Parts: sequence; structure tokens; C-alpha cells
Amino acid sequence: MINRHARLGFQGERPSSRCLLSVRPRSGVQVPALTAQVARASNPRGTTAMWVRDRLDGLWRDEDFEAWYPRDGRPGLSPAQLATVCVLQFLLNLSDRQAAEAVRCRIDFKYALALELDDPGFRHSVLGDFRDRLAKEDRADQLLDLALERLKAADLVKARGRQRTDSTHILAAARELTRLELVLEAVRAAVEELARTAPELLDGLVTAEWGERYGRPVRMCSQPSHPATRLTQAGTDAADLLTRFQQLRPGRVPGPQLQALRQIMVQQFVVDARGRLRPRREKDGQPPAGLQIRSPYDLQARFVLRGNTRWTGYLAHVTETCDDNSVNVITDVATLVSSGDSRALPGIHARLKQRRLLPAEHLVDGGYTSTAGFDAASRAHKVTLVGPLPANSSRQRETDNGFARENFIIDFDRREVTCPNGKVSGNWNELPAMAPYTVVRFDKRQCQPCPERSSCTRGAARTVNFLPRHLHEIQARNRTDQQDLQWKRLYASRSGVEGTVHELVSGHRARRCRYHGTAKTHVQHVLTAIAINIERLSGQEPEGSTYRPRQPTAFQQYLDAHGLPRPLWWRQGK
Repeated sequence: MINRHARLGFQGERPSSRCLLSVRPRSGVQVPALTAQVARASNPRGTTAMWVRDRLDGLWRDEDFEAWYPRDGRPGLSPAQLATVCVLQFLLNLSDRQAAEAVRCRIDFKYALALELDDPGFRHSVLGDFRDRLAKEDRADQLLDLALERLKAADLVKARGRQRTDSTHILAAARELTRLELVLEAVRAAVEELARTAPELLDGLVTAEWGERYGRPVRMCSQPSHPATRLTQAGTDAADLLTRFQQLRPGRVPGPQLQALRQIMVQQFVVDARGRLRPRREKDGQPPAGLQIRSPYDLQARFVLRGNTRWTGYLAHVTETCDDNSVNVITDVATLVSSGDSRALPGIHARLKQRRLLPAEHLVDGGYTSTAGFDAASRAHKVTLVGPLPANSSRQRETDNGFARENFIIDFDRREVTCPNGKVSGNWNELPAMAPYTVVRFDKRQCQPCPERSSCTRGAARTVNFLPRHLHEIQARNRTDQQDLQWKRLYASRSGVEGTVHELVSGHRARRCRYHGTAKTHVQHVLTAIAINIERLSGQEPEGSTYRPRQPTAFQQYLDAHGLPRPLWWRQGK
């Protein structure tokens, strides 16, 4: 049983952040007999929380977390139990207070955690402390690694099968701010920070006007009065605040809100030739929208534009298995700021390799595919990417009129290119500025007499650009495969991952971040992914179950009798 003194210590006041905790492993813990008896009596068919204990003997053990804690601290709560509570919390969409209450009151939670019926549980703030610890370094990914190891040991997930990946947008846990609101709110946050930590720095600087401007959270109408004047005034106040701190605290590291204010000032203001502070204009060189801070409370959230969708936040990349006749298990979750899907693929493969869960076939959409990506996945991980490559964007291909690059014959051995009319060019150039493309130019004397020159080029002579031989062959083979019916049937199964994305964002409220920052948002996504896996696997009928699919209705029997197709019940299995 867990150290009762340590548990009651958390039941009272929240422990100091300076307090060091250590892990006391509890190997081989069994569910107390009375807890098991009451849980079985009240839930004869079991619950998802009970399935975790029965099928997996718990997802983690305390020994798995020893590296996260110092050795000489006082005994703390079981990290394996806290991790399990966090997963069940995201499974049921509970707040920290509700999760702590469930540990105290719900029989199936006590069963899953192997607690006595009279165990008082712990204070809800412990869950926040554990997530803070989980957000450091790559511990969230390590937690997913451990969970997948238990699933592999239980023969519930296997490597070298088929997997699929898709991404979705995640909204930051901060409201959208205009430029004026951003600067005003940044100054207000910095003033609040100094009022808590060093109020003497505000003496002689803060006036009644400051109280009017920064005394409450900024809320503005769609058309505020005098926005340019108010923006300049807020910038002047921010500059005075930063100067006061530098003068009175030389060499001291400012707090996070002061650092955020300093970055926002650099991005939003400039000192002109006459030494006056004014808002940046387009001619002053504003930073790209994808690099600008959008909120003083979440410095990592960025503005992203993809097609017609605009948001401030992150991208979540979800990878899951999709083999036939097996439960789909999420094997990787990536939380990134970048809007490019292809940039996430190398990291996904690296983590899957570390987990020994690399697929043989990886189904992705066009956002992840590139010729170099196909080659890298095959060479580094022996993974076959299945996805459409972008079509040739040349004028001839788009208008379907004239000779595109595919109409030219490329002889890599002889380093020659032959045009559709039989003209051969050996002007083979591998220019560093065009890398990795090879450039072949035809001579004007070859092109000008050609009767079909207008269909081939608008210039005096045709130029053909193409990739190196191995990449060129991969590109040509992929575009040929896309026309094959078997390839289309295989790729059609990729669309199923969109249901998983919907389950993540709608069923478990992952569309909007619960926390600030990429690290904590990633913790949210990892815990949600583990919860979805448990929910899916626990919903399967065990071997020897007496469950039978529902009988066909009268109309379905009529369709069967006349040989007419009908959709099958999803659990019918045939």
C-alpha cells in the first residue's frame, strides 16, 4: 500500500515546488480482496478502468519512472498510479478535481489503481504537478513508449504491418488578439508579474492612467477609438517598464512575462531616425506571420494558414495501425508548430523505429509526400510510403496542350535527352543553383525550325529539368501506380484515419488546448491517444464470449434471399 503519511501530505496544503520527491517502487501490487469483490459485484461485465488492470496488469510500473525523480527525496505518490489516473481522466474528459474525486469515490478507479476502499486519494493539484514533470524533455513520448510496450507484450499491436497518418489543427488556449490588444495585454501581464515579484519597481512609474489602461484584461470592440495613438502609447509604456527594470535590476534575468514583452516590442515597434518609438510598418520589415508571437501567455503558438483554414495554435499528427481484422492502435502523436506535414514524417519514422513499430506500408496524403521523402523512408527505414505525388505543374500539363517533360526520353547512361520530334541534346548541366535538378537545354538551331515549337516552348529553345536518376524513377513509378486500381484500393484505407482525428478532437475535446505551450499540449495529445487505445481495445469481445451479432431484419433477409448487396453490421465480422 502507498505510504499513508505521504498521501495525507498531499491531501492538505499544496507542496512547495522546492520539495523533492522520490519513487518507492511497489512491485507486484495486487488488488485488495475487498476492492476486487465490490468492483466485481457492482460491475459484472467490467469497465474500461478495470480492463486496464485485468488485461494489462496496469499500464506502467513505478520502476519505469525512477529516472524522473531524485533518489534522496521523501516518498511521494506512485507515478504509475498518477499516469493511469491522467489517462482515465482524458478518457472520460474529466477536470483535475473530477479525476481526484473519481479516485476517492469510484470503485472501478480503485480497482484499476489497486487501492483499498477507504483510501482517501490525493489532492487534485498533484495531477498538474505530474503533468509538469511529464512535459519536460521527451517524457511524454516515453510514456507512450511504455504503454505500447505493454500492448506489444499482450500481443495487441505488431510491427511491420500497415499504418496511416493524418494531421489536424489545434487551437491554442488563448483568445485571438488584434495588434493593439496584443501589446496592451503584454504590458498588463508584465505589470502583474512585477506587482507580485518586485512591486517596488512600479513606484514612481505607475500612474492613474496606467490603472485605466492595464487594470483589467483587455477587451475591445471591433472598431476601437484612436487605435494608432493607443498603440504608440502602449509601446511607450512598455519601453519605460523595460528600461526601469534594466536600471534597477542590472544583470538580473527578467521574468517570463517581461521577456515576452521584450520580444513583442522587437516584433511590433521600431525606433526611427529621430529616436522616436513607433509601430512597425510593412516597409520597416515586419517578421513573417508564422514567427510572430500571438499571445503573451503562449509564446509558442503561431498563426497558420492552410488552404482556407486559419488558426493560431499547433498541428497534431496522428499515426495508427490499419491492418485487416485487427483493432487500430495509435502508435505515434506529434505536436508541431510548423504548417508543413512533410516535415513531421522523419520524426514519426524515427520514433516508430525506436518503439520497434515501423510499418511495412505507410499510407499518407499528398501533404506528406515528396520524391525525396519516398526515397528517404525506403533507404533509412525500409518503409514503403503510399500516397499521391503532386502532379506535373508545367503549363503543357495543366492545359493538356503541348509537350510536357514526360514526352521527352531521358538517357541517363549517355546523358542525353530526346525530344518528341527526335532532336537530341547533350547539353547536360548539373548546376549547384538548381540542385538536385539536372538542366538540359536544346539549341536554338534545333527548336526554331521545328513546326511544333509553339506547342513545346514560348522561348527560343526548350529547357528540360528533371531529378537524378533514382529519384526520377521513383517519381515516374509512383505516378504510374496512382492509375492502378489495386493501388487505389490500398490507398482508400487511408481515409479511415480521419475518423480517428474526429474521435481525438470531438470525442475527447482535443481541438482546443487545455494548456499553454507545445510541451504541455503534447502531453495532452499523448494522454488522449493512450486513452483512445484503451477505449478501443477494451471494447473488443473477449475470447469465449457469448455475444452474438444481431439477427438480420426482415428487409435484410429479403435482400439476402434475392442476392442483393446490403451493408453488414460492423461487428458481424463477415
